[in-house]
Amino acid sequence: MRTRKSLLALTIVGMTVLAACADDPDPGAESPIGEESAAPAEPEVTAQGEFAEPEILANGLSSPWSVTFHGGTALVSERDSGRIAAFDLQGNRLTTLSVSGVVSGGEGGLLGLTASGEHLYVYLTGAEGNRVERYLLNGAGSDLWLSEQEVLLDGIPAAQTHNGGRIGMGPDGMLYVSTGDANDPDLAQDLDSLAGKILRMTSEGEVPEDNPFEDSLVYSFGHRNIQGMTWSRSGTFYATEFGANDWDELNIIEAGGNYGWPFIEGLSEVEDVEGEFIDPVQVWETAEASPSGMTILGRSIYIANLRGERLTEVPLSDPSESIEDFVGEFGRIRDVVVAPNGQLWVITNNTDGRGEPGPEDDRIIQLKVQR
Repeated sequence: MRTRKSLLALTIVGMTVLAACADDPDPGAESPIGEESAAPAEPEVTAQGEFAEPEILANGLSSPWSVTFHGGTALVSERDSGRIAAFDLQGNRLTTLSVSGVVSGGEGGLLGLTASGEHLYVYLTGAEGNRVERYLLNGAGSDLWLSEQEVLLDGIPAAQTHNGGRIGMGPDGMLYVSTGDANDPDLAQDLDSLAGKILRMTSEGEVPEDNPFEDSLVYSFGHRNIQGMTWSRSGTFYATEFGANDWDELNIIEAGGNYGWPFIEGLSEVEDVEGEFIDPVQVWETAEASPSGMTILGRSIYIANLRGERLTEVPLSDPSESIEDFVGEFGRIRDVVVAPNGQLWVITNNTDGRGEPGPEDDRIIQLKVQR
């Protein structure tokens, strides 16, 4: 059954973090953070929308990571196989596309996708690190195929964990790319490194003239591992970020902003760092989250959670509050997007080596929000 309840809007005392972990921190690991946090009373949250019965559109996917739409065709990346599965909006598989040069292992492989116009932008792990590629989409339906790859950016640090990988076209027509710290936390504060950042580039891979740092693709920094990005209609830029042992984050991204990693995990309320870093608008305990893909539909942000095995709903009217949906019903959830028919598509991720796959995993599940 579906469970809905409010999460706590937590206030955290200052934190200095030394450890770096994977998508799923060890629940038994001792926190390197000194003082414990006091949680206020649980707020009352009004549901933004109820769901109809979930509909399974497709199954049998292998480690799916990202979904994007090209017209009436859904394109789903499979992290470990280096393939892109194409489906129609009813969940019928149309064809399978292959991306060359993908080196999978750990959290690396074929990761984020975003389609814009006639192009498909891809974030992947190769033999020499992570990179961003562009393809021309040709044909349609079962006759869809990709042109020869065009590398827009390479040399992004890669590791077994913390590769980031989300990619999206912003409302300003610029391409945004999230990168992880590649298990080297200090890189997140190094403006000469592409790791631990959100990068902003033109559709050709060039540095926009109005980027916050001269001749640099860096848009924001001090990130550990971002796997979710989305924009509201007003242009507010949201991103989810994996914490180390204690707190996962929902951030509002500002140009040139420093989000604190590795000095801060959560809120920076210590006297010697307060004001230096931009605080998240909401945090969750890592056991309840591990936030990945995210999207906005109507008055809510929807966030896919891996370890937390739930869909988190955050009202745009107050992003410090949230609601839990489908807790434990689908297993690990990697991505959530709005389909062309106006419904939510959820991609499960139980075959990624950390989940417990069922006989039909992994699946595409359609959720209809009833208002």
